Amino acid sequence: MTALTLSTAGAATLRADALVVGVAKGAKGPVVAPGAEAVDKAFDGKLASVLETLGATGAEGEVTKLPAPSGLKAPVVLAVGLGAVPEKDEAYDAETLRRAAGAAARALNGSKKAAFALPVEAAEDAEAIAEGALLGAYAFTAYQGNNKDTKDSKNAGATQATGSRAGAKQPLGEVALIGAKPRDKAHKAAAERAIALTEEINRARDLVNTPPNDLFPESFAAVATAAGKEHGIRVQVLDEKALAKGGFGGILGVGQGSAHGPRLVKLAYTHPKAEKTLALVGKGITYDSGGISLKPAGHNETMKCDMSGAAAVFAAVVTAARLGLRVNVTGWLALAENMPSGTATRPGDVLRMYSGKTVEVLNTDAEGRLVLADALWKASEEKPDAIVDVATLTGAMVLALGNRTFGIMSNDDAFRTSIHEIAEEVGEQSWPMPLPAELRKGMDSPTADISNMGERMGGGLVAGLFLKEFVGEGITWAHLDIAGPAFHEGAPYGYTPKGGTGSAVRTLVKLAERTAAGDLG
Repeated sequence: MTALTLSTAGAATLRADALVVGVAKGAKGPVVAPGAEAVDKAFDGKLASVLETLGATGAEGEVTKLPAPSGLKAPVVLAVGLGAVPEKDEAYDAETLRRAAGAAARALNGSKKAAFALPVEAAEDAEAIAEGALLGAYAFTAYQGNNKDTKDSKNAGATQATGSRAGAKQPLGEVALIGAKPRDKAHKAAAERAIALTEEINRARDLVNTPPNDLFPESFAAVATAAGKEHGIRVQVLDEKALAKGGFGGILGVGQGSAHGPRLVKLAYTHPKAEKTLALVGKGITYDSGGISLKPAGHNETMKCDMSGAAAVFAAVVTAARLGLRVNVTGWLALAENMPSGTATRPGDVLRMYSGKTVEVLNTDAEGRLVLADALWKASEEKPDAIVDVATLTGAMVLALGNRTFGIMSNDDAFRTSIHEIAEEVGEQSWPMPLPAELRKGMDSPTADISNMGERMGGGLVAGLFLKEFVGEGITWAHLDIAGPAFHEGAPYGYTPKGGTGSAVRTLVKLAERTAAGDLG
């Protein structure tokens, strides 16, 4: 993992492989951002003009490397674009700093140490830069080269990998943050939070990126159990026998076609002074073939990512424990592998769910809502103050909101608004979505209490309405459909890598912090 230090040294005197500075897009050309004064001085006050000569504009995410002059200890200066210069008396927002730091960290793969001299006016700025750099430095290399240890399914997703193919550059080794104050209580806390949060986001990314022959319900449950022991979280794992005895027809129905049996994992972090309890439920389909309703060619290759919701819930609970938040956080991981076989659920089968309701399965590729339904009802039995489920649930949500934005549905408009505001605050793109009552009728079944499919138009909202049926009466609930941003297939940008992203973890952790502080009522 990339290390983080808060440095008291100046930008000119700190020894590092590279020195990162910010450059903004001004009306008349690039403008050197605060934090780089000593670097600009070493260039005789001409850093902006040198960058402009090299083609730099200050556009967001733009990276320009140049040799350092003799007045600096670092041999290379890396200027990263921050976008437009802020209005007078305004600072760079946290997400701008986060993305710039991520872009810089990615550009410095192979370096042992880099000093970041980006604008820091408060502890929040230092935290954003640290988050961006640590997330941007992520790489998943477990299956490259001769790294036999990380190919063991028992270790799947447990740590960021260290193996690599011959010649591949390793991630940036250390981030030295200039401008932060290591002896300041707020700055120290910001750094500690950034480390805990990014390590768990990166662990979630590892889980999402681990191939399905190594990550299946049992091995995912083993990772959760090991983390629980490490961080004082109580973990309970229900296997096939326990699920059958308990009547978890949804989870069993989805997993019965696979050689890898399903699991329901409960992680419980408790604080002795907590006044509120937050339940998080994650869809954990470790591989989704579609089952008997087989996905067409071209739609299967990335379906290892269908457990991203469970990975996000797992990471959020562990982060809450590491931060010692004054709130009880319970995570439910609904784990199954959806495969076609002679024992698989067929279209037309009826499943009796844990709640007692019966569901006619019209499409076995609408399986996420089935495992979530059982977990939601189980979570409801404990009467938490709120439940939030997270899932790569529908392609319809991607069609509606694109690849970078997740949808938020809820049975409480104020709660939905709060989650949207929190997501925007932490830099995760989201949008509130409705639950139109008229779409419920499309799920009426002549055979069972409800079917798992409804109208095609508004399919993401239909899925939300299905889940709402399995939330206990009087419990505040929200559903995050992260199908778009959970897995990034394009080129990396900012702090977002190719592959698993760790979507929704930051939102869930901030929600837990707000709940602990009593800010959500």
